[in-house]
Amino acid sequence: MNRRSFLLTGSALPWLPSVLGANSGTPTYTFGLVAKSQGNAVFQVARVGAEDAARKLSAQHGLQIKIDWRTPNDEDAQKQAQAVEQLVLNGAAGIAVSCSDANKLTDAINQAVNSGVPVATFDSDAPKSRRFVTYGVDDELCGAQVMSELAAVLGGRGTVAILAGNQNAPNLQKRVLGVKNEAKKHPGIVIQETYYHRETPQDAAAKVEQVLQANPGITGWAMVGGWPLFTEKALKWQPGTVKCVSVDALPICLNYLRSGHVQVLLAQQCYQWGYRSVELLLDKVHFKKNPPAVKEVSPLERVTRENVAAYAKNWEKWLPK
Repeated sequence: MNRRSFLLTGSALPWLPSVLGANSGTPTYTFGLVAKSQGNAVFQVARVGAEDAARKLSAQHGLQIKIDWRTPNDEDAQKQAQAVEQLVLNGAAGIAVSCSDANKLTDAINQAVNSGVPVATFDSDAPKSRRFVTYGVDDELCGAQVMSELAAVLGGRGTVAILAGNQNAPNLQKRVLGVKNEAKKHPGIVIQETYYHRETPQDAAAKVEQVLQANPGITGWAMVGGWPLFTEKALKWQPGTVKCVSVDALPICLNYLRSGHVQVLLAQQCYQWGYRSVELLLDKVHFKKNPPAVKEVSPLERVTRENVAAYAKNWEKWLPK
């Protein structure tokens, strides 16, 4: 009997039969994971989470789960769509995807579902698609929390720049909206502008430096993703002269808390993006179990200099050397 693959895009058909391994008689699923880019460290962590889930759930349930990682080197929604299509052609059992551009992914997701392959989304959704579940933060609330934390460290007054990554990413659009709506609650806060960039550490760091040189009056950065913090010495200001609150708290990001360049990090559960996607797909395909809601919210964790040492210990499990 042919194996079916399971793409990590986030929907598993409740009626799809388990497929026996060629020789062992063990039900075997291949889950496809389509993240935004290889170069973004948060998605490497998601991959670790998915692979850990595959091992643990395989042992727990007497299955064989494999992860098929189909992520473009750089952000490219068209390549993501092609990856979804190829996973379907290869007989995937389910897919989980983080959408760089919902408009470009919706058709591919719908075609996968129409072909009998359930799809889930994580981190960045395609809300008009037929995906069965989406897992990630509440993006508008995320942006609001970034701005609320930044307003507090600025004492309610300052000129703020928003660093926003890919302009077409629906999750980032909502985060920017959250930042702006929250800023309206603080009369002493002025939004300078929203700055977009390719989601690589180098491009993000260059954008921050370019903006500060052109706008020396900026006193705060609201970063809805931690892209420049994924590389060393990206923030050139003297600690404390510019305040910064950012989403993401990878090990390298924590150094900016320790140095005083960043005051608050809001950690996404990027390990769980992968781990939980596998659980949701397996529930749908193998156990014929649907999630209780289409949207499953992943909470943010607040990290500061006061708790950074304790938080850092998590990475020994999440991203072992």
